[in-house]
Amino acid sequence: MLLFSPLLTLCLASYAQGVTVYGQIPLGQTRSADNPHATTAAAYNDTLLTPPAVPSPAPATTFQIQVQRDAANTPGLSIPHNGGAFWGFSIEMSVISQVLGRNSTHLSVPFLNLMSNLIERAGGIMIRLGGNTQEFATLVPELPDGHTFGKEESGSNQTTRTPAVLYTIDMFYMMSNVSSMLNVKWFLGIPFNDSVNWRVQIAENGQQILGDNLLGLQVGNEPDFYQEFGRRTTYSPQAYYDEVGALIQVIDANPNIPVKNKLIGPSVATGPWTPELVWETGFIDTYKDRLYCLSVEHYPNNNCIAMYSPESGEAVDVQATFPSYLVHTAAVDLVSPYLNSASLAVAAGKPLIMFETNTASCGGFQGISDSYGAALWALDYGFQMAYGNFTHGLLHVGGQNVFYNPFTAPPTNQSTYNQWTVGSIFYSTIILAEAFGKTNTSRIVDLNANTGSIYTPAYAIYENDVLSKLALFNYVDDASGNSNLAVSISIPTAGVPASVRVKYLEADSVSQKQNITWAGQTFGGRFKVDGRFKGEENVTTIACDQTNNACTVPVRAPGFALVFFDSSDAALSIGQATQTFSTSAYTKTHNTATVDPAVLATSNGHSGSDRKILGGTSKGKKKGSSVSSAQGGVMVSGWTQAIVVVMSAFVGVQVLLRHR
Repeated sequence: MLLFSPLLTLCLASYAQGVTVYGQIPLGQTRSADNPHATTAAAYNDTLLTPPAVPSPAPATTFQIQVQRDAANTPGLSIPHNGGAFWGFSIEMSVISQVLGRNSTHLSVPFLNLMSNLIERAGGIMIRLGGNTQEFATLVPELPDGHTFGKEESGSNQTTRTPAVLYTIDMFYMMSNVSSMLNVKWFLGIPFNDSVNWRVQIAENGQQILGDNLLGLQVGNEPDFYQEFGRRTTYSPQAYYDEVGALIQVIDANPNIPVKNKLIGPSVATGPWTPELVWETGFIDTYKDRLYCLSVEHYPNNNCIAMYSPESGEAVDVQATFPSYLVHTAAVDLVSPYLNSASLAVAAGKPLIMFETNTASCGGFQGISDSYGAALWALDYGFQMAYGNFTHGLLHVGGQNVFYNPFTAPPTNQSTYNQWTVGSIFYSTIILAEAFGKTNTSRIVDLNANTGSIYTPAYAIYENDVLSKLALFNYVDDASGNSNLAVSISIPTAGVPASVRVKYLEADSVSQKQNITWAGQTFGGRFKVDGRFKGEENVTTIACDQTNNACTVPVRAPGFALVFFDSSDAALSIGQATQTFSTSAYTKTHNTATVDPAVLATSNGHSGSDRKILGGTSKGKKKGSSVSSAQGGVMVSGWTQAIVVVMSAFVGVQVLLRHR
């Protein structure tokens, strides 16, 4: 909910906005003001793997792709993609304060800028707050020192030793304040750990405070693991079906949940159960009028032993595993088990969402999950899901202790602001947003290019039933240049245009983690990200041979190219988002002064040694939200936390975001 000044319309026309953030850092993560130290957290792991050798036999480096101009002449196209960015995010509930901000009055500016860059390209984005921690999440009236989030032991015996999250009503205002500035839509989850005494406050408050910005409520997170994780003594697809029915009865009897048809399920992990086992209970036919969408969750691998039981010596060999992410079959094999579910979803008129995924469960793999190779994998996976009629996918986001984050907030307050880190797969989300655009008409087809080579896949994207773009991959890592591609594109009958425009995702190697660029721009290196692109956009123009009906597009080894056939495509002119946010240090509604961050780190009688480190969802990391309210800046009394001021960079207008 927003309180607007009379001059708000002037603010909305401005180029950039500022959100009050002062020395913002994730809860409990601090350093001494005069002695910064390096971190060895998984999110900043330096492991560089050896790229796979050039395959033998190697794929052809010159080949032709023939594509039709009109969708009507192109068999196998997907359903139209609509509803904002294809890739959204699933943020583990226990790390919300690390990602979105400390509370509703202090939002993370880098997060807002990253989302703004996605929304500029896609029109909107979906974010889920949930994961394993949602199952034990409990709304409480208040927490010590006015905090929004806390943790306690959950009693769970699952692999990640998930803590229970305590949260206050301020979480909903935090989400609402984000949506008041950006077109972010949300998913939440109703806890399923107690199916006798349902805790539906998250549905009540979510609908009341978020309104239409709350898209849906997940009913069960990976229920196929409930028995294995000790959440039920015995459990089956029929038992899950019955519990959903019982929850619906509770919702129907609750006048504080006025919208009754926004449920999401079954969200199976395709572990002990397949989705088909749930469909066989009659789940779709019985509940389709109550569902926002059908959902599944899946990771291609897991790193649970290395993360939580390394003493066993049975961890995945990441060097040996790396090549399996650098072939087209990785994406095809991930999607193929869900093609039947996609058909059922289309027949039922419901979206199908991959509700949680990433490179590997239990935090991903060192050397793989944050590599350029992972960016290619996430691109291929996203295209393949869209081709298979998934409507969206949500990449999971954890804390400092995981390798796979698309973005990670800083572990210290060394510079107070430019300290986020962007993972390689965030570039994949940007690229898919540009590829699918904002017309809500994009349809995708896998072209089976280069005689089906697993190293050089390609996709065509049609918008408004006309060829719009081609996506070209080269998974081969070869610094010699001998494996660079020259792809000849032809369009029968209609012919090729005089030229095409090309954007490249580039890095020197599939194992590289830094210096990844999209069309010549980067978000910056480790600890240097404010959520805005850096550098000048570089879009390559390639002249076509209209006489011979051919456009030849080079693709480096390794590399990815997005080829635009329409020179007026809006994505070609997008470098930096037009709406970005900058910081201004306001801690009260008047008489505000800027304070040196080094002073803040040891001010108010609190030193860095007094604060505990927040560890996310890892084993033994239940502490972290119970820290001093002076953390990350100045001590602010409860009444002064009533508002956050958003300042226009060009117009002197204040927008006051309500906080309760």
